[in-house]
Amino acid sequence: MPADPMPALKSTHPNPARILIIFAFTAFIALGMPDGLLGIAWPSIRTAFGQNHDSMGILLTSSVSGYFLSSFFGAPITRRLGIGWLLTLSCALTGATLWGYTLVPSWWWLVGIALFLGIGAGAIDSSLNTFIAAHYTEKYMQWLHASYGVGITLGPLIMTFSLGVFEDWRAGYRIVALGQFALAALFLTKIGLWDKPSAEGEQKKIHEHQNPLGATLRLPNAYLSAALFFTYVGLEVTLGHWAFSFLTEARAIPQAQAGFWTGGYWLTFTIGRIFAGFLTRRLKAKQLFLSGLALGSLGGTLLALNPFAGSSLAGVALIGFALAPMYPSLMSMTAERVGKAHAANTIGLQVSISGFGAALLPGAMGVIAVRVGVGALPVFLLSLFGLLLTFFLASMWFKPASSRA
Repeated sequence: MPADPMPALKSTHPNPARILIIFAFTAFIALGMPDGLLGIAWPSIRTAFGQNHDSMGILLTSSVSGYFLSSFFGAPITRRLGIGWLLTLSCALTGATLWGYTLVPSWWWLVGIALFLGIGAGAIDSSLNTFIAAHYTEKYMQWLHASYGVGITLGPLIMTFSLGVFEDWRAGYRIVALGQFALAALFLTKIGLWDKPSAEGEQKKIHEHQNPLGATLRLPNAYLSAALFFTYVGLEVTLGHWAFSFLTEARAIPQAQAGFWTGGYWLTFTIGRIFAGFLTRRLKAKQLFLSGLALGSLGGTLLALNPFAGSSLAGVALIGFALAPMYPSLMSMTAERVGKAHAANTIGLQVSISGFGAALLPGAMGVIAVRVGVGALPVFLLSLFGLLLTFFLASMWFKPASSRA
């Protein structure tokens, strides 16, 4: 991976590498905004459509099915369309789907169109992760995902504003939909930048010297990598979706305050990723991951024990900060776990499987909430932190001998 991305992307366009990285960051802001809406809107949505807590899993499963398909086939989609068109079409599709959320007449219509929300997100996630991992340092990987954090921080704040001012969850979705349409228009005006010959050459390098997907799927670490991302993303999204319900129902915190601190979860998450980008000069990806794991477990313990007034709010914020460097660090270590020739295939697998974690684990928490109560959230989170440690240690054991220290 080059020490500085600027020499790698030369063209007649001024500062093309800088413009491309700004576009990548902007795309990840767009990727995060819809994900931040559901946790705040869910109590209102399920009431409007007459659903129970566990119905969230059905909605997320529909979305993740589209996410899986588009991210798993992200590499060929990117080669065919180019990243510029992919960004433009994805934002337009996301905007149309979010607007459609506000118009559907029944629950199953909502579930059906959620598929397209996942399709809009998956290919962008996979292709831009591959692009940054291949051509930029880990600092930029951390900041790419900090951009996602910016988007997912804005989502709860927009929805809290919508519920407070308009008393309607639909207004929040419409605001974000309009933002997606604006970004699609922006990407369309600069679509030719991604088609510069030098940029094409760089994108082709991402896919050079790859082993076939079948060969990658024979590696034990490909599955351990997938398990890591399934668990991590499921944990991150579970707290994001259930923090509001946990704070209001299990801790009796007022709605406005709970909405603010749910947004605060994503805010500390974003701050943590910006901070981690600077720490990459001093700490390796493995150290960042393990530090986040330890700090997150401490936050989960605060949630579980609730030892003092405000400890639940502090625990939510602390977990957000702790989780921040973990996903980018795991992504940057992909080649270390499976070898460079399998990295692009494994990244596609990781991203696609992580979508199932984002659907199934919050859905599982919904089932627990119905049967036990939403107060079980901290124990569920701590069990996921334990699984993450187990999968990570196993992946270090099975990584290629050539990459072992």
